[in-house]
Amino acid sequence: MTRIKRGVTASKRRKKVIKSAKGFLGARSKKFRAAKEALMKAGTYAYRDRKVKKRVMRRLWQTRLNAAVRKYDLSYSKFIHLCKEAKIELDRKILSEIAIKNPNIFEKIIERVKK
Repeated sequence: MTRIKRGVTASKRRKKVIKSAKGFLGARSKKFRAAKEALMKAGTYAYRDRKVKKRVMRRLWQTRLNAAVRKYDLSYSKFIHLCKEAKIELDRKILSEIAIKNPNIFEKIIERVKK
């Protein structure tokens, strides 16, 4: 069997890994082995945090809604319950944006919910 020289292929692969690790601290951006480990760790964190981001955003919308609803002598949980009873099917993201950007429309929603 003939000998296969992998110089070009291997160096391309290493360069690709090191390029991806650009911006990492110390050896993690310079040395291949450290860069490869750092990228695997970064990929794991990225995957996990795409899920965590959804949780964090939902908590933010809930906090904003609670603050907006308190002005009208309601709590967040009572407001959401009343919205479901009044068949208002806007999600928390939209409701919180309305509360911030269009307080007059949000006030109309509160009036409709309180009826």
